[in-house]
Amino acid sequence: MVESDSYPLQAGNRVAGIVEHLDRDVERGEDLVMLGYGLVLLAPIFAPLLPPKILLPLMALVFAVSATVARWHFAKMAKKLAVSSAGLEQRELCQLQPIAEVFAEHPRQTLAVAFNPLRNLSRTAKSVLGGMLVNPFWGPIFYMLGLQFVEDRHFYLLNRAVLGIEQKLGRIPIRD
Repeated sequence: MVESDSYPLQAGNRVAGIVEHLDRDVERGEDLVMLGYGLVLLAPIFAPLLPPKILLPLMALVFAVSATVARWHFAKMAKKLAVSSAGLEQRELCQLQPIAEVFAEHPRQTLAVAFNPLRNLSRTAKSVLGGMLVNPFWGPIFYMLGLQFVEDRHFYLLNRAVLGIEQKLGRIPIRD
Protein backbone atom coordinates (compact mmCIF):
# COMPACT_ATOMS: atom_id res chain seq x y z
CA MET A 1 0.00 0.00 0.00
CA VAL A 2 1.44 3.34 -1.06
CA GLU A 3 1.07 6.14 1.45
CA SER A 4 0.60 9.68 0.21
CA ASP A 5 2.33 12.79 1.48
CA SER A 6 -0.93 14.48 2.42
CA TYR A 7 -4.39 13.72 3.68
CA PRO A 8 -6.99 13.29 0.91
CA LEU A 9 -9.35 16.23 0.55
CA GLN A 10 -13.03 15.40 0.23
CA ALA A 11 -15.20 17.43 -2.11
CA GLY A 12 -17.84 18.43 0.44
CA ASN A 13 -16.10 19.28 3.70
CA ARG A 14 -12.34 19.22 3.32
CA VAL A 15 -11.71 19.80 7.03
CA ALA A 16 -13.86 16.81 7.96
CA GLY A 17 -11.90 14.62 5.55
CA ILE A 18 -8.56 15.71 6.99
CA VAL A 19 -9.77 15.23 10.57
CA GLU A 20 -11.16 11.78 9.75
CA HIS A 21 -7.85 10.58 8.29
CA LEU A 22 -5.90 12.28 11.05
CA ASP A 23 -8.03 10.47 13.62
CA ARG A 24 -7.07 7.14 12.05
CA ASP A 25 -3.40 8.11 12.16
CA VAL A 26 -3.71 9.11 15.82
CA GLU A 27 -5.19 5.68 16.56
CA ARG A 28 -2.25 4.04 14.79
CA GLY A 29 0.17 6.13 16.83
CA GLU A 30 -1.56 5.19 20.05
CA ASP A 31 -1.38 1.56 18.94
CA LEU A 32 2.39 1.89 18.46
CA VAL A 33 2.78 3.20 22.00
CA MET A 34 0.52 0.50 23.42
CA LEU A 35 2.46 -2.16 21.50
CA GLY A 36 5.57 -1.13 23.44
CA TYR A 37 3.71 -1.39 26.74
CA GLY A 38 2.24 -4.75 25.74
CA LEU A 39 5.53 -6.28 24.67
CA VAL A 40 7.15 -5.28 27.95
CA LEU A 41 4.23 -6.74 29.86
CA LEU A 42 4.91 -10.03 28.07
CA ALA A 43 8.45 -10.09 29.47
CA PRO A 44 7.57 -12.32 32.47
CA ILE A 45 6.77 -15.09 29.99
CA PHE A 46 10.44 -15.12 29.00
CA ALA A 47 11.77 -14.81 32.57
CA PRO A 48 12.30 -18.59 32.98
CA LEU A 49 14.24 -18.67 29.70
CA LEU A 50 16.40 -15.55 29.87
CA PRO A 51 18.48 -14.22 32.76
CA PRO A 52 17.71 -10.69 33.99
CA LYS A 53 20.95 -9.30 32.55
CA ILE A 54 19.58 -10.12 29.07
CA LEU A 55 15.82 -9.68 29.56
CA LEU A 56 15.87 -6.30 31.30
CA PRO A 57 17.98 -4.52 28.65
CA LEU A 58 15.68 -6.01 26.03
CA MET A 59 12.72 -4.43 27.82
CA ALA A 60 14.46 -1.04 27.69
CA LEU A 61 15.19 -1.60 24.01
CA VAL A 62 11.52 -2.35 23.32
CA PHE A 63 10.53 0.94 24.94
CA ALA A 64 13.22 2.80 22.98
CA VAL A 65 12.10 1.35 19.65
CA SER A 66 8.42 1.91 20.41
CA ALA A 67 8.96 5.54 21.41
CA THR A 68 11.14 6.19 18.37
CA VAL A 69 8.64 4.73 15.91
CA ALA A 70 5.80 6.63 17.61
CA ARG A 71 7.77 9.89 17.33
CA TRP A 72 8.45 9.28 13.63
CA HIS A 73 4.75 8.60 13.10
CA PHE A 74 3.88 11.83 14.93
CA ALA A 75 6.31 13.80 12.74
CA LYS A 76 4.91 12.18 9.59
CA MET A 77 1.39 13.20 10.64
CA ALA A 78 2.54 16.79 11.17
CA LYS A 79 4.11 16.85 7.71
CA LYS A 80 0.99 15.40 6.08
CA LEU A 81 -1.17 18.01 7.81
CA ALA A 82 1.11 20.82 6.66
CA VAL A 83 0.97 19.62 3.05
CA SER A 84 -2.81 19.17 3.20
CA SER A 85 -3.31 22.60 4.76
CA ALA A 86 -1.53 24.36 1.91
CA GLY A 87 -4.62 24.28 -0.31
CA LEU A 88 -7.17 25.28 2.33
CA GLU A 89 -8.97 28.58 2.82
CA GLN A 90 -8.39 30.72 5.90
CA ARG A 91 -11.71 29.66 7.45
CA GLU A 92 -10.77 26.01 7.13
CA LEU A 93 -7.31 26.64 8.56
CA CYS A 94 -8.92 28.26 11.60
CA GLN A 95 -10.95 25.09 12.17
CA LEU A 96 -7.75 23.02 12.13
CA GLN A 97 -5.88 25.44 14.43
CA PRO A 98 -6.13 23.29 17.63
CA ILE A 99 -4.43 20.40 15.86
CA ALA A 100 -1.79 22.67 14.35
CA GLU A 101 -1.06 24.06 17.83
CA VAL A 102 -0.44 20.57 19.21
CA PHE A 103 1.97 19.83 16.35
CA ALA A 104 3.69 23.19 16.80
CA GLU A 105 4.18 22.80 20.55
CA HIS A 106 4.97 19.07 20.73
CA PRO A 107 7.42 17.47 20.77
CA ARG A 108 9.42 20.08 22.59
CA GLN A 109 12.69 18.24 22.05
CA THR A 110 14.21 16.03 19.41
CA LEU A 111 14.81 12.34 19.89
CA ALA A 112 18.54 12.98 20.24
CA VAL A 113 17.84 15.21 23.22
CA ALA A 114 15.21 12.84 24.62
CA PHE A 115 17.65 9.92 24.64
CA ASN A 116 20.47 11.94 26.21
CA PRO A 117 20.47 11.35 29.99
CA LEU A 118 22.57 14.47 30.58
CA ARG A 119 19.90 16.66 28.95
CA ASN A 120 17.07 15.10 30.99
CA LEU A 121 18.41 15.25 34.51
CA SER A 122 15.04 14.86 36.20
CA ARG A 123 14.20 11.67 34.29
CA THR A 124 17.75 10.41 34.86
CA ALA A 125 17.56 11.02 38.60
CA LYS A 126 14.20 9.26 38.86
CA SER A 127 15.54 6.34 36.85
CA VAL A 128 18.62 6.00 39.02
CA LEU A 129 16.50 6.16 42.17
CA GLY A 130 14.13 3.54 40.79
CA GLY A 131 17.08 1.38 39.81
CA MET A 132 18.52 1.64 43.31
CA LEU A 133 15.19 0.69 44.86
CA VAL A 134 14.39 -2.23 42.57
CA ASN A 135 17.41 -3.47 40.64
CA PRO A 136 20.26 -1.60 38.90
CA PHE A 137 19.24 -3.16 35.59
CA TRP A 138 15.86 -1.42 35.88
CA GLY A 139 17.42 2.07 35.61
CA PRO A 140 17.45 2.08 31.77
CA ILE A 141 13.94 0.63 31.71
CA PHE A 142 12.66 3.45 33.88
CA TYR A 143 14.43 6.02 31.70
CA MET A 144 12.89 4.60 28.50
CA LEU A 145 9.53 4.27 30.22
CA GLY A 146 9.68 8.00 30.88
CA LEU A 147 10.31 8.56 27.19
CA GLN A 148 7.38 6.28 26.40
CA PHE A 149 5.17 8.38 28.70
CA VAL A 150 6.17 11.52 26.78
CA GLU A 151 5.15 9.96 23.47
CA ASP A 152 1.91 8.72 24.99
CA ARG A 153 1.19 12.26 26.15
CA HIS A 154 1.75 13.64 22.61
CA PHE A 155 -0.87 11.32 21.18
CA TYR A 156 -3.24 12.03 24.07
CA LEU A 157 -3.07 15.78 23.39
CA LEU A 158 -3.48 15.26 19.67
CA ASN A 159 -6.45 12.97 20.22
CA ARG A 160 -8.11 15.60 22.44
CA ALA A 161 -7.64 18.23 19.72
CA VAL A 162 -9.06 15.93 17.05
CA LEU A 163 -12.06 15.06 19.24
CA GLY A 164 -12.69 18.75 19.89
CA ILE A 165 -12.80 19.49 16.17
CA GLU A 166 -15.01 16.47 15.50
CA GLN A 167 -17.45 17.72 18.13
CA LYS A 168 -17.50 21.18 16.54
CA LEU A 169 -18.11 19.64 13.13
CA GLY A 170 -20.95 17.54 14.56
CA ARG A 171 -19.25 14.25 13.71
CA ILE A 172 -19.53 12.81 17.22
CA PRO A 173 -21.96 13.59 20.03
CA ILE A 174 -20.76 15.72 22.92
CA ARG A 175 -20.29 13.66 26.06
CA ASP A 176 -20.79 15.13 29.51
